[in-house]
Amino acid sequence: MKAEPDKPAQARERIFEGLGVSPGIAIGPAHLSEVGAPTVPEFTVRKSEIPAEQARFRTALELSRRQLRRLGHRARTMHAGAAGEELSSLLEAYTRMLTGSRLVRGVEQRIEETRINAEAAVRAEISKIARNFAELDDPYMAARADDIREAGARLIRNLTKTPLPAYSTLPRGCIILAEDLSPAETALLNPALIGGFGTILGGPEGHTAIVARSLGIPAVLGVTGLDMSRLSPGARGALTVIVDGSGGRIVIDPTPETLAAYEAKRTSFRRESRRFARLRDRRAITRDKAEIQLCANYELPHELMLAQRHGAAGIGLLRTEFLFMNRDRPPNEDEQYESLRAIVEGMEGRTVTVRTLDVGSDKLAYSVGSDLHDSVNPALGLRAIRLSLREPKMLSDQLSAILRAGAHGPVRILLPMVATVDEVLQVQAVLAAAVHRLKRRGIPIAEPLPPVGVMIEVPGAALIADILAQVADFFAIGTNDLTMYTLAIDRADERVAYLYNPLHPAVLRLIQSTVDSALRARIPVSICGEVAGDPRYTALLLGLGVRELSMAAPSLPRVKQRVRALDIASTTLHARAIMEQSDTEQIGRMLDDLNETI
Repeated sequence: MKAEPDKPAQARERIFEGLGVSPGIAIGPAHLSEVGAPTVPEFTVRKSEIPAEQARFRTALELSRRQLRRLGHRARTMHAGAAGEELSSLLEAYTRMLTGSRLVRGVEQRIEETRINAEAAVRAEISKIARNFAELDDPYMAARADDIREAGARLIRNLTKTPLPAYSTLPRGCIILAEDLSPAETALLNPALIGGFGTILGGPEGHTAIVARSLGIPAVLGVTGLDMSRLSPGARGALTVIVDGSGGRIVIDPTPETLAAYEAKRTSFRRESRRFARLRDRRAITRDKAEIQLCANYELPHELMLAQRHGAAGIGLLRTEFLFMNRDRPPNEDEQYESLRAIVEGMEGRTVTVRTLDVGSDKLAYSVGSDLHDSVNPALGLRAIRLSLREPKMLSDQLSAILRAGAHGPVRILLPMVATVDEVLQVQAVLAAAVHRLKRRGIPIAEPLPPVGVMIEVPGAALIADILAQVADFFAIGTNDLTMYTLAIDRADERVAYLYNPLHPAVLRLIQSTVDSALRARIPVSICGEVAGDPRYTALLLGLGVRELSMAAPSLPRVKQRVRALDIASTTLHARAIMEQSDTEQIGRMLDDLNETI
């Protein structure tokens, strides 16, 4: 009996969902990184051994700092331009965490007082600090806890003499699958060799995600259900893996049909990326030659690089809350000035619109004080400009810092959650006093003085926009809060979130009224809510008379492409027809029809 030839083992496609943190499609052989956290021994040291144990810790500390300095040099060598600077800044931050920091002091004290070995002391101190961050229940702060863990993990590796994984010798185009990938490890990935990566841990706010975006490596973090121990390649050789960094998906052993579909997506993505890259330095101008200002929102320090990369015409909304987080006390005037100056200089002559502090509601900054936590309804309580006016010294420091940063490039001052004319006048009085004080001390400030604008984000402000236009130099319409307050809907409440719709006629009429008031007063008006960054709404907003949009920097290319396909005359006619409607669903259908025809 003739034996049948062995049939090749059949692939069994497995799909895992995660967080797409760096867009793009990568397809390649898997590299399973089995290096996990090193085992941490714990034992008691005799009292006489404490100095030696502390000396061992300091030796590991110095070795870690040297490693980070070398990594910083390699990062600058491997990755030119903004990406290299971003990676270098990150590694410098790790070095600072290992230099006279709370972590270092805490470990030395713990060895002294509890008489445990250095590795165990590092692990205990990291857990304590990370737990304090986690209690803040804020994604940005949670990401900073990851930074502490990363710095501590390097210390433990050096104390236990555990080697780091080497990714420089992997075959070209391979996909790394790992339980975790530290920012420092990510920084050393060569985009010419590594196709993409997926990890079980990590989130979009962490530095691993930031570095992946900087390098342009497709990545999915926080992959649910991925069991590294069950991914042995077996007899079929290396596993084939797809990383969908745009859709947040990992596909292992794809079927031929799935593979073909993702190869087509990869080709489409590359073609679109080349098209968007060519748009970077082109003007956002409609077919009938109307110039549209497309600016970037700025919330975290790494976003300056994104704004530069995507060709932002300026910073349309700089959220200053990040300056007040991760600290026990509010930043003083000098600290704020230094941070703002770096941003203003980084934008190289393009206008930076700085919004004064907007904490409260869902945005907490513990350095400001405990009053924020006492409100029965934080969304309607002591927040934004109300809080700043209650703390005149804090407001004066912030305005002074903005004035001083304005000596290095054009800035504007934006006031959040204004509801009355009197609030604007009060701020202008504090600003005038700050100008007088700085001039008397001979400190350079913006010349001429920065325009002072108003966020239109509560219905009351929109309804008196014609009056506010008499005391404000510009408007910025915050459509997220304006929709929430107009419709009385909390998007965080999943039971009513489906009712949130910026196309509701009431919201559109408030936007239209505000734009008309600004145009009559001949002051600029912009949109800085989520609709600004969604090409679906671009034609409608331009038809309503808006000529400035501010959005997350990665949205700029798509919106610019949409702008260049439109003409103002046509969008104005369609916008008028839409504004005559009273049904939200009908408005949505008309807008979609408009987008299909233009």
